[in-house]
Parts: sequence; structure tokens; C-alpha cells
Amino acid sequence: MSNMEIEEPTDGRGKLRVAAIMLALSLSMFIAALDQTIMATAIPSIAAYFHSAAGYTWIGGAYLLANAASACIWAKLSDIWGRKPILLLAVAWFFVSSIVCATATSMEALIIGRSFQGVAGGGLLQLVTIIISDLFSVRHRSLYLGLMEVMWAFAGGVGPLLGGAFSQYVTWRWTFWINLPISGVTFILLFFFLDVHNPKTKMMDGFRAIDWFGSASVLGLTLMLLLGLDFGGGTFAWKSPQVICLIIFGALCSLLFIYSEKKLAKYPLMPMDIFARFSNVATLLVTFAHGFVFIAGEYYMPMYLQSVQGSSPMRSGVLILPLVVMEAFSGMLTGAIIHRTGRYLELIWAGLVLLTVGNGLYINLGVDSSIGEIVGYQILSGLGAGFLFQTPIIAIQAMVSQEDTATATATLGFIRNMATAFSIVIGGVVFQNSMGERQSSLLAAGMSESMAAQMSGDSAAASIESIKDITDPVQLAAVREAFAWSLRNMWILYTCMSALGILFSAFILKAKLNKEHVETKTGLNVEKTPVETLQTL
Repeated sequence: MSNMEIEEPTDGRGKLRVAAIMLALSLSMFIAALDQTIMATAIPSIAAYFHSAAGYTWIGGAYLLANAASACIWAKLSDIWGRKPILLLAVAWFFVSSIVCATATSMEALIIGRSFQGVAGGGLLQLVTIIISDLFSVRHRSLYLGLMEVMWAFAGGVGPLLGGAFSQYVTWRWTFWINLPISGVTFILLFFFLDVHNPKTKMMDGFRAIDWFGSASVLGLTLMLLLGLDFGGGTFAWKSPQVICLIIFGALCSLLFIYSEKKLAKYPLMPMDIFARFSNVATLLVTFAHGFVFIAGEYYMPMYLQSVQGSSPMRSGVLILPLVVMEAFSGMLTGAIIHRTGRYLELIWAGLVLLTVGNGLYINLGVDSSIGEIVGYQILSGLGAGFLFQTPIIAIQAMVSQEDTATATATLGFIRNMATAFSIVIGGVVFQNSMGERQSSLLAAGMSESMAAQMSGDSAAASIESIKDITDPVQLAAVREAFAWSLRNMWILYTCMSALGILFSAFILKAKLNKEHVETKTGLNVEKTPVETLQTL
């Protein structure tokens, strides 16, 4: 079945094939998203099991970091060898890395496994979006991207529940074992039903075409910058040689990457032409702001619920459902509106305003906050976040040729994944430093020096389960207030970033969304449609 035939299948067999393909792509999106959200309620238990405070940040951070570092590489590999074999490789990789995580005997082994999982997850997230963009026109793909957003939100809803249930009633290892049957079914469906252009590129030709220098520099950029930010103020002082060198050399890698893409690479990971239009740059900045902010609610709200509100892992999973349900609702609504009207810019503006207001209200969350406040704030934040998953994708795809759609989508995915990784790491740094400042208040409440040290600084995140063992009401109140104050500082950071997104969105141009579908061909010798033919309003 050709790409044109999948646009509007008329026979029963064609509809069945489309349904099978969309199910496989949906499951691919689900498992990649699930391993971001299922950890939210399981991490406190895992960090306590391995007695590792650093694990709280890096169980999630390693996954997101690997996502960011690998996104453009997966997309370029699929340009060279075709979408199907590379997507199958990503699914198989995810299957194996899930086994590594499930059988980990130390925090170091788990973080390594999560890194491998993140690499595979980056491939799944990027390739699913790219394949949908290959199969459907810009106007029609909004419906199917909306379906993927529903799957993301569904994973966001069931993930925390499953993570909490496994951690509380069985074992946290089941948060990884659950991936195996889903990955297996996904592989089988993709193998038998996905039918897209196959360039049949020779192996050695493909290896020679890979942008090796660009790949190495983007890995250095993400690894060194994020490690430098994570180590700063915790493992090492901000002015220490280790932190300064990591940040400086990470920044230098960005210059090497740009030079490689412009001068060295014949088939660059991230063509610099994308950045020639200021509208595209603004879209990428909005994507960064959104990625930086939305992941914080999904990742750190369970910490607030378990530490400040005293909720169990299972209850915290239930209490963040309003956030992900609203993300799903507004995601479906976004797809329907774009499909019907072709308008997306207004949705970007509305989403950023709601996201800023919702996160601004999170600043008010404290020890005495009611369930109504917690739920209401999440509804606003989730509604805004849901408007912003696919609208930037549509905005940037409308500004590039069909042949550049994959690299543009991968670039946007890279920016979003970098933002989520930066968010988890920087948010963790703000939280740890804030908790360090609260140690004196814990001592003033009569807490012993050893317990105060355990409940402050970089040890606090791994000590959430120990809060329930504090029997002195004065000390318990002091600990919960310390967590609430430290998390409040994080929400201030995220609100400011969301407000910057509103500023960036003012520079995004409105474009006419094409209803005509053009078959996407992969391989090393593809002629590009001139970008100048694209229409802006």
C-alpha cells in the first residue's frame, strides 16, 4: 500500500491495515511515554531501596538526557535506511534495555539501563511523529498527532497509578517488566503491517553518510552541559574546576556541532536552513519553554503530594490524574480544531497563557492546601500543556518542504527533549539547594543533626518515605514546610519560563496548511521541494 492510499482507504482490507499501523504507532508512543511517567511515583521507593539521593534526579534525568541526545540521530538513520527498519530496531532496543533495568542490582546499573532505554525511547518518540508526517498531509495529520497526544496523556494517567501500585503492593521492578509484552506486540504489528518507502541503501554507503562528527558533538553537548548543571552546588561547588569545565566544554560542543552541520556534514543531522526563518526559531523556543514546564508537573507534583501532603505512592498517582486527563482532552480538542479550521497559532497563545497561570498558581501550594486547589491548578496547567504538544510541530512543518519534515520534526523533538532533561536536572538543583537552606529550621525544630542532614540538601529526595516515621508533630511540620518552600522555588522558575514562551510565540508566523499529500521518499539521493513555495498568511 502506498503512502497516497493510506490517506483515505476505501476498502475493508485497507482500513484494517491503517488500523493496525496506527495501533502499532500508538503502542510505540505509549511505551516511550510510559517510561517517563511511570517513574514519577516509583522513584521515591527506588531511591530508598538503593539508598541513593542522586538516583531521584538521574533515574528520570538519564532517560530524558538520552532521549535528547539520540533524537536527531534516529531521524537521520531513518532518512538513510528507511523508517521501518530503524523503528523496528528502536522497539527491539527498548525491549532489551527494559530487561537491563528490571534486573538491575545497583543504582549505577539502573541508571545505565535507563540511559539505554532513553536512547530507544528517543527513537520511538521521533519516528512515530515522523512516520505520521510521512503518511498524511499537513492539515490531516493533526488528527493522528492528536491521537498520539491522547496516548501520551493516557500513559501519563496510568503511568503514575501503575508506578504507585507496583511500588506499594508488588515491586518497583514491574515498572520495567510491563514493557516487554507491549514491545513484543508492537514489533509484530510494525513488522507485518507498516509499509512505507524503502530506499534499500547499502550498509556501507549508509555508514559513510552518517554525520559522525555532528553526532559526537551533540552527545558531548547534552552530556557535559547537563552533568555540569547537575553537579553544581551538590556534588561540587559551582566555582569548582569540574563544574566550570563541563559547562564550558559543553558550550564549545554546541559551536562544533553548528560548524559540522554547516561545513562538514554532507547529510547533516540538523540542517541549518531550518533556522533561516525567524518563525522557526520562535517555534523552537516555544517548544523549549513548553517542554521545560510541562514535565515538571508530571515529575515533581508526586513529590509534593508524597512529601508535603503525606500521600501514599498510589494516592499521589490518583491525585495527578487531573493534570494528564486535561492534557489528553485539550490534545484531542487541538487536533479537531486544526483539522477543521487549519488554525494553530491561536491555540499556541491560549496554551501558553493557561500554562503560565496554572504554574503560577502552583506557587501557592503548601502544607494546608486543599484537594480542590491541587486539582484546580492542575486542570488549568494540563489544559494549557495539552494545546502545545502538536501545535509547534504543525507550525514548523508548515514552514519546511516535505523532504525536510523529518529533520525539522527531529530538531523540534531534540529541543523538547533537551528542555525536559534540563527541567528535571535544573529543577532538582533548585530543590536540593533550597532544602540545604532549610537545614537550620529543621535543627531549630529539635531535629537531630543526622536526621536534619538526611532531610535537607541532596539527601532530601531519597528520604521522602522516612517522613512518615517522624512522630514529633513540630518536627513533622518543619519537614513538610521545608519541602513545600523548596518546591515553591521550583514553581517560580517554571512560571517564569512559561511566561517567556508567551513572548517567543509573538514571532511565529501563520501559514496555510496544505491538504494535498506528497509521498515522502527516504534515501541518500532525494530532491528537495523549494521552501520558497510554502505559503504564509
